[in-house]
Amino acid sequence: MKVVLLEDVKKVGKKGEIVEVSDAYGRNVLIKKGLGLEGTATNLNNAKQKQDSVQHHKAVANDEAKVLAAQLTKVEVTVPVRMGEDSRVFGSVTAKDISEAAKAQYKVDIDKKKIEIKEPLKTLGTHDVLVRVHPEITSTIKVKVVAE
Repeated sequence: MKVVLLEDVKKVGKKGEIVEVSDAYGRNVLIKKGLGLEGTATNLNNAKQKQDSVQHHKAVANDEAKVLAAQLTKVEVTVPVRMGEDSRVFGSVTAKDISEAAKAQYKVDIDKKKIEIKEPLKTLGTHDVLVRVHPEITSTIKVKVVAE
């Protein structure tokens, strides 16, 4: 019996998938508990259309992320920092500082959680910082740390 799952079911499948299960399990467990719909022609067609729609949205988001990643490689964000004696930086440049500077200078909204700094930026100069644009796509931006 074919069943369209309405929720994730352990060891059976994920939400929206069309799965083949035994008649008894399909009727007595999945359909009765509201975890699935019977695999009629209309239900199967609707499920396939939803899967196609989700795939299309993922592809569009992936393409947009590639374009944004290509644009971010050309960006050089300047972050001013306060300096102490012996040209030492007070604190370090954080992901929040980089995000705010990018928004102010280029009007690009980068989530601070998606900025990955390998080691604290405590020196003046230009540093490469990794930005996770999409779960599979990353880009590198240049962060220029200058004295205030």
